Amino acid sequence: MPWWDGLLTKKTKPRSLVNLCIGLIGRHLEDIVEDLDEIAIVLPAEIKLTVAAIARRRKLLNDDVLIALADASWDILDVSGSDVSDFGLVKAAEVCKFIKALDISRCTKITATGISELVKHCHSLETLRCGGCPRSDNTARRCLSIFKPRLEYVEEDSWEELDTKEIGSGAQSLRWLVWPSIDNNSLENLSVECPRIVVNPKPSSPFGFMGTEVPFEAFQNIILDDAVVKDIDPKTWTMHGIAKMPISSPSSSSIELSVAEKFRLAFEERDNRLAPKRAKNARQHQRRAARDLLLMSARAKAAVLASQVSKSLHSRNL
Repeated sequence: MPWWDGLLTKKTKPRSLVNLCIGLIGRHLEDIVEDLDEIAIVLPAEIKLTVAAIARRRKLLNDDVLIALADASWDILDVSGSDVSDFGLVKAAEVCKFIKALDISRCTKITATGISELVKHCHSLETLRCGGCPRSDNTARRCLSIFKPRLEYVEEDSWEELDTKEIGSGAQSLRWLVWPSIDNNSLENLSVECPRIVVNPKPSSPFGFMGTEVPFEAFQNIILDDAVVKDIDPKTWTMHGIAKMPISSPSSSSIELSVAEKFRLAFEERDNRLAPKRAKNARQHQRRAARDLLLMSARAKAAVLASQVSKSLHSRNL
């Protein structure tokens, strides 16, 4: 086999036209946010999920964007580190009732109230990722009673034998909780009172946890919505991070500007800043001059007419 065959096989495929179009939408997302609810109507569910993932990476994901994009066919939702609040989460939960994996980590605007409403709508929720910052950790601690399903009267000997109908309320199907910074008291509380919920699973065998395969959504080192943007050019969201040039700290090798150059740059900056004001003043001066000229012309005409009338009257009297 020729040596160049190995290089040819490593060449990446060109991105599809659909992915290029999604990337274009993502790069200009802030320009269409106000009309996103109308635009999203014609988008397929998987594209709306990709746009939501791009919006999250671009720090544009909030209640309005999430509600505009939410689709009933979604089975994962990642709003981590976004501005989504209880209102947006609940509205999305009312639409996305078949969500199996949800990431709300580092969402400082989501409280126990929002999570309580969430579990009422999403009865298929199996994996929940939470915590990640002090406020989100506090919210997760307050949700322990919500995570633990409350049972009707049953006679089974273990959680594994329970039927869904016997779970009266709470997170009915929650099985995996990803909470990296969980405190010992919360961990012990869940382990004793609700052993069916596995916290931060670490599968040590191909059979997973107690014979149940751990879904990839429950692994701590994954980003939940990475799969939906794997074919999108990363520049779609990273280009906005480098658009603004960072202010570099002065180094010893940098050339110090002379005092004269500093004064020249300061004068140019001031001159450019005042240029619009000077132009405005010039326009006002021109308007005043034209008005004064018009008034003067009217007065001159009036004076000539008055003089003519006076001469006419004087000649008649004679």
